[in-house]
Amino acid sequence: MDVHGRDLRYFAAVAEELNFTRAAERLFISQPALSKQIRMLEKQLGADLFHRGRRAVRLTTVGSALLPYAREMLAVWEAAEAAVEEVKGAERDTLVIGMSTSPGRGLLPALRTRLISRHPEARLVLRQVNWADPSAGLADGASDVAFVWLPLPDGDRYRCAVVAQEPRLVALPHDHPLAARAAADREGAVDFTDLLDEPFLALPPEAGPLRDRWLALDARGCRAPRLGAVVARAEETHEAVANKPGVALLASGNAPLVVRDEVIAVPVRGLSPCRLAVAARRDDERPLVLAYLAAAATLGTGAS
Repeated sequence: MDVHGRDLRYFAAVAEELNFTRAAERLFISQPALSKQIRMLEKQLGADLFHRGRRAVRLTTVGSALLPYAREMLAVWEAAEAAVEEVKGAERDTLVIGMSTSPGRGLLPALRTRLISRHPEARLVLRQVNWADPSAGLADGASDVAFVWLPLPDGDRYRCAVVAQEPRLVALPHDHPLAARAAADREGAVDFTDLLDEPFLALPPEAGPLRDRWLALDARGCRAPRLGAVVARAEETHEAVANKPGVALLASGNAPLVVRDEVIAVPVRGLSPCRLAVAARRDDERPLVLAYLAAAATLGTGAS
């Protein structure tokens, strides 16, 4: 026997009103349609639910037995619907923001303020992702928006708003010979050609074009980089530079994550700037996602 919730709702309305016309008005259906549905329910159950008189409608003993269970089932279903709507609402109002390291630069509070001013119901959740994933969780759907360094693998899949464009620095041990050269330089910098023979710290191979970017393959011509170690977090980068298996390129805004104790960072001439962006999947049209991208575009230097 397959009884629909609609049928139980119709039955309960008639049982409470004891009048088909009033019950039909309450349910916003016609009285003949209601009578037909009750007859079909009775046929399924194999018993009458109501005594139908000219002036009165009464529950049969079967109807009286069914009524409390029908009410209970309807109440449970209403609670289930409410729970589903609550979860749907929470998902709709939650924005997961992926990042490999904290973006700093005052970006998170600035974007939060702009988003909440237009979407006060928004709930922002920060998610840290290993450097092996240059999309910071966008590729597998774990993040809704993300702070990423450009270029992204499969860049056509994403729309981006650039929020910072910065020179690349090189992190060195404080006693590295190039540190002394930078200190003697008028600009306090080194040329990238001075770094060509240095062992470099590299992102995991899964980072794809982003790994190439931080190895500065675009400025090496035909010379392959020497790899000193693979790093996947800022703390690993600091430790690796301090212990001298290699030097590392980093954005000037990320220098505070690495520079301390025996590690310094100096500007590098001959390298193009790096670009930090807020990105989202191009096919994601949810209002919170679009609003966060729009807020990012007001802070940065451009969108794509």
